[in-house]
Amino acid sequence: MSKSQVVVPPRRVLELTPVETVACCSPLMQEPLSGEAAERIAPLLKALADPVRLRLMSMIASHADGEACVCDLNDAFDLSQPTISHHLKVLHEVGLLDRNKRGVWVYYRIRPAALADLGALLGGLPG
Repeated sequence: MSKSQVVVPPRRVLELTPVETVACCSPLMQEPLSGEAAERIAPLLKALADPVRLRLMSMIASHADGEACVCDLNDAFDLSQPTISHHLKVLHEVGLLDRNKRGVWVYYRIRPAALADLGALLGGLPG
């Protein structure tokens, strides 16, 4: 296996495998984020910066059928149902979640298009 060399202070040479070279030295994205994309993605990141909202997204995404009711999410937190609903509303308003009311309960589902924008930013995937 071929190795690359990288010089690091104080003038030490590290031997890197091809995989390490790509992980260490490749840019995250092929081109800088456009102003339009930054305007679109910044609110998503802001909404996800809260640990409760990040956990809610994870729970909904991993729930059976990719959909969860507020009643399914309450027990995972030491928070009131109105507080959980507020966090879900924030996620919905920025476009990360779709919602559907059935009787007295609201069901939430991840919006794949919004996650594609985040994936493009974080993973360098075309979005």
